[in-house]
Amino acid sequence: MRVIMTAVVALGLLVAPVCADERLGRMSFPNSGSAAAQPHFIRGVLLLHSFEFDDAAEAFREARRIDPGFALAYWGEALTHNHPLWRYQNRDAALKVLAELGPTPEARRGKAPTAREKAYVGTLDALYGEGEKAGRDRAYAAALGRLADAFPDDDEAKAFHALAILGTNVERRDFALDMRAAAMVEDVFMRNQEHPGALHYMIHAYDNPMHAPLGLRAASRYGRIAANAAHALHMTSHIFVALGLWDDAVAANEASWAASTARVERRGLGASEHGYHAYLWLSYAYLQQGRVDDARRIVDHMGKLLEQAPVRGVAYHHAAGRAAWVIDSERWNDVPTAADALALASPAGRAASLFADGLAAARRGDVASAEQALSALELVTESTKSTAESHHGMSAVSPADKEGVAVTAVQLAGVIALARGEKDRAMALLQQAVEAEARMPYDYGPPFPAKPANELLGEALLSAGRRGEAADAFRAALKRAPGRRLSVRGLAQAEGTRE
Repeated sequence: MRVIMTAVVALGLLVAPVCADERLGRMSFPNSGSAAAQPHFIRGVLLLHSFEFDDAAEAFREARRIDPGFALAYWGEALTHNHPLWRYQNRDAALKVLAELGPTPEARRGKAPTAREKAYVGTLDALYGEGEKAGRDRAYAAALGRLADAFPDDDEAKAFHALAILGTNVERRDFALDMRAAAMVEDVFMRNQEHPGALHYMIHAYDNPMHAPLGLRAASRYGRIAANAAHALHMTSHIFVALGLWDDAVAANEASWAASTARVERRGLGASEHGYHAYLWLSYAYLQQGRVDDARRIVDHMGKLLEQAPVRGVAYHHAAGRAAWVIDSERWNDVPTAADALALASPAGRAASLFADGLAAARRGDVASAEQALSALELVTESTKSTAESHHGMSAVSPADKEGVAVTAVQLAGVIALARGEKDRAMALLQQAVEAEARMPYDYGPPFPAKPANELLGEALLSAGRRGEAADAFRAALKRAPGRRLSVRGLAQAEGTRE
């Protein structure tokens, strides 16, 4: 018979840091696993809260090796195959892990010796059960809600319930759901200010210009308490970017990229394993500081890394970084070469890159090249209309990306009309883009469309001498992207010459 640790012993073990040289946060998760497996299990949960999924899976596997009957170690490893805020789930891989615990849901729950642990294992029956993914996500959130209600002192249940709620809110964000999740992890934070999940999920709930001030507290702590998790270091910049705090955003993403690079070197990983998300955000933050050459070095480096790792994720980040650099540097005669591998990028990445090419060409007076870019962009727009699903059970293109790609095409058509001198048509198209962008849900981070629609309209109005309307457009742009350098500049120009 398995020996179940008492709560006092378990709490004594689990509150302690994982090890002296690894800062991942602090949490308590009493369970019935063996004492020898505990450090690896707790390390896995801490890494899971910071979305370090591969390293978490490795830690859970080690806990399983030490204690093959440790049901929650299988639960944890299976959970690493669900990335709720990244719209990704590998159901087959998760079910394979669970099958090693038991062939049926009943058999798996039977391996868990307490009611609480049975409930944890049982939540995965909803997450990885039958049916379409969105419905399973909702069922999983409901199962975690029942678990949290049954064990009100269990902070892990609250944290995972909050994350599950956020995971049902990725396609078109509802701030009310964000605030519901935030309330749950605020409660956890009150008891443990070093809980990585509480800090992480607070930031996700608050990462929009309206609520970002509420997230500053979490952002100031998360990077310190989980300094060995590259994603945690990056996450703080979600709040900084939402508030236009560029110095802080740069520092956060520089630290994240350094941690990511150190991990790749330490583990001998390939070029695809770098933290490209933080690298993209770093290049964008450099641009907002006016550090155009520093941003260009990142774009060029990502291009070299793309040659080593020609895969979709790397291609997207290079495409998005390249587009932001062209648009925000305004160096229309110095456009970075678009690598062949950019064709691997998602529609959003390809659309941003093509828009940047077309905008640069139009600004140079090369209308024919701008029209070629628009034709290619319209093909990307058409490709997003497919209802096909990706291998992980969700739409291959998110609704927000579909809308953003369509808006980008309208914007480029407006830019070309301006270049041709068709002012009325151009203004109508740019206004159409503004109205379409306003219907899009707010998304965090570097903007998409890569050139905010109100900013582009404001520049056109300013060139036409319509300064009052231009100022209004720039103010609207800054509500969606606070502190954005070109919008700040445009507003200053519009107001500085206004009677």
